Amino acid sequence: MDEQQKYVEVEGNSDLVRETGSKAIINRNKSAYDLAIRRAKSAQEQRDELRDTTREINSLKCEMHEIKSLLQELVGKT
Repeated sequence: MDEQQKYVEVEGNSDLVRETGSKAIINRNKSAYDLAIRRAKSAQEQRDELRDTTREINSLKCEMHEIKSLLQELVGKT
């Protein structure tokens, strides 16, 4: 099967084609694909940064709790 028979252009959008075998829609616009990849990578980096910040905050909370306990222990001994 040649390239013309394998893909059918989607009406109203020249960047999209339908694969005749699987009926999948394929975007042939490379710059749109590259943009989607960059957006996905950026979103992952933001999630990673948020996760790291949350871990850091939780660690600080634990340390503050430990300091508070030590202060309460010191105040209780006087």
